[in-house]
Amino acid sequence: MAIEGPFWRAIAVFRLASLVYAAVLMAQHRGYEQPLIGWLVIGVMALWTAAATFAYSAEPLRRWPLLTIDLMVTMACLLTTPYVQGAQQVSMGAMPVPATWIAAPVLAWAVRHGRRAGTLSAAVVAAGELWSRSRVEEAAVLINETVLLLMAGWLVGHMVRLAKRAEERMQRAAEMEAAQRERERLARDIHDSVLQVLALVQRRGRELGGEAAELGRLAGEQEAALRELVSVGPPPPLGTIDLRSLLARHGSPSVTVSTPATPLLLPAEAAASVAAAVGAALDNVRAHCGHQARAWVLAEFLDGTVTVTVRDEGPGIPEGRLEQAAADGRMGVARSIRGRMAELGGKVSIVSVPGQGTEVEITLSA
Repeated sequence: MAIEGPFWRAIAVFRLASLVYAAVLMAQHRGYEQPLIGWLVIGVMALWTAAATFAYSAEPLRRWPLLTIDLMVTMACLLTTPYVQGAQQVSMGAMPVPATWIAAPVLAWAVRHGRRAGTLSAAVVAAGELWSRSRVEEAAVLINETVLLLMAGWLVGHMVRLAKRAEERMQRAAEMEAAQRERERLARDIHDSVLQVLALVQRRGRELGGEAAELGRLAGEQEAALRELVSVGPPPPLGTIDLRSLLARHGSPSVTVSTPATPLLLPAEAAASVAAAVGAALDNVRAHCGHQARAWVLAEFLDGTVTVTVRDEGPGIPEGRLEQAAADGRMGVARSIRGRMAELGGKVSIVSVPGQGTEVEITLSA
């Protein structure tokens, strides 16, 4: 990810600064038993600093093999400390030959793989340091250095994790903004062309009557659906759908859809099932009351519950009709309405009075 770039550059600077620090410590000490081996170690550190800086600058190389080699080279340089310094210098608590350079792989693991990897690599380096300096008389010195390494691995990994999350959110925000701008552009274009044509077809169809009236009704339904589709309000959260937009597609000259001013956000699957159940109820209205029959759809949200009511002014449902239909294998209401809601844990209530119409009430917890 792009956010990792500054961290890798910071680690490269840290390696170089730590290398210089280790060389200065090596130069000022005169009591080492094997100073030539010590300078050889400094040379290895310098070569690896250059190689690691180049390797980590290429994103495809930031993988387990490079991280493992980085840790192994660091451990090798660290474990030479007792042979270079000698028992007396070790017991006095002298800084290890690589000095602070040993923290570089810990930072690399933390940046690449997060807190756990950073803490694990810190534990490995700390174990090597404890072994190489086991003769130090002041145990507090080793404990402090071990704690600092572990904290560095955990904290850097945590910081990188937070930075990556922030980058992902910024990327999503940028994509949503671009999509919103494109949606606004399409809305303008569609409003100036398609919506006006559909409105004209709807109006002329009603005026002409007959088959043209049915064509006008269909054009009106498509106009309402398309108008809702290209509306330029803020997009809902990922994985959710505003139920109002799905219900609006059922609107027509004979069907009035009333929804709240605020979004009715539901999981995508639940919203689609509710809209399909409403569609099935309206199909029943058209089938039993005629295509021109009036119907009303009312959506409400109260105390965490979404309620959608479909009401008509048809002849009503005779008592026992639904049970008889289910027994005869006609499962429209049982499956298309009640079945859908049962799968989501919702409820369906059907109230019908002969001669006074039918009311289907669908309730679902949001």
